[in-house]
Amino acid sequence: MGGDLPFRPSAARLGGMESLHRLAADLIAIDSRSAVSNHAIAERIEAELGGFEVERLDYADAAGVAKRALVAHRGPPGGLALSGHMDTVPETGWTEDPWAPRIEDGVLHGLGSVDMKGAVAACILTARAVPEGVPATLLITTDEETTKAGARAVAGSALARSLGLRGIVVAEPTGLVPVRGHRSSVNITARALGVQAHSSGAAGRNANWALIPFLAEMRTIHLRLREDPALRDAAYDPPFTDFNLVIDNHGTAVNVTVPLATCRIKFRASRSLDREPILAEIRAAAERSGVELAMAAEGPPPELAEDHPLVRQAVRLAGQPARTAAFGTDASELQALAPCVVLGPGAIGSAHTPRECVELAALEAAVPLFARLLTEGSQGS
Repeated sequence: MGGDLPFRPSAARLGGMESLHRLAADLIAIDSRSAVSNHAIAERIEAELGGFEVERLDYADAAGVAKRALVAHRGPPGGLALSGHMDTVPETGWTEDPWAPRIEDGVLHGLGSVDMKGAVAACILTARAVPEGVPATLLITTDEETTKAGARAVAGSALARSLGLRGIVVAEPTGLVPVRGHRSSVNITARALGVQAHSSGAAGRNANWALIPFLAEMRTIHLRLREDPALRDAAYDPPFTDFNLVIDNHGTAVNVTVPLATCRIKFRASRSLDREPILAEIRAAAERSGVELAMAAEGPPPELAEDHPLVRQAVRLAGQPARTAAFGTDASELQALAPCVVLGPGAIGSAHTPRECVELAALEAAVPLFARLLTEGSQGS
């Protein structure tokens, strides 16, 4: 539908933007790195959801850490859902307290401010603000930065599946520009085993010497993914596939033979690339080098056509053309529930840095936009 919208949230109904600032700051102040339990932040969020039906989705991650995702709903079924994640990356590089939120010159600073606790606060206030006759659904995940396990739990939620959602707005930082598609990852772990001993003797065996031949083959794949035009996707910026490598000797001292050498690779590709031939090469390289290999794939890369109704609606209301993104989001898993568009406040450039921040004006602008999306979504536009 076009023309005037039936609902525009007033400042009074939203409780003033001070509520948004305060909630965003409260969420930042809670340590919810992916490696720790997120129960504290989940409980803080649930405290904001009076009048909503809430489904708690509890699970333990691979390290046995207790995790919780939330599905919250008020009103009739159908419509759109707003989604965000509670977890953050580690505090690597921070020289100030990452959990001490501060506002300077209209900018909110702190770990998770833009990715994506500010947006989660905006989603919550929006869902509370729309009239009760408008479906208001929140899909709040965790482990987005690692395994997407929270999103998979939400995708299997009995409550979420009962609602007949028409679409999902994943509120990751896009500068409030609709993102219709993005890459998704295969997370690859290779482990070489050695024997720990004093490095001056003959009893030890350094695991790195087994890992290095495998790494050399990975470098060849990395360069080919960047340079071969047939492996590029011109619809994405950058057009080449992410093949990022991290190496770990697990704290071994320089005078000790390394008992365990681990490399982790994030292989992130768009829908146009057939990943299986590359994965077959990686498996063969691991077998040749004698290293252990594990692969964990996220859901397929989500990508909606430019003329998809959800994309058209987001473009019209945001006043910006849709684009694609090189990063990944929970949409790779949540698309099992309903079509997803990624649209949220702030710039991805400050995420995952020790300077993470988001402009308060961007958070404030997200709330009425999200409200319009929910309101129109309830009418099947």
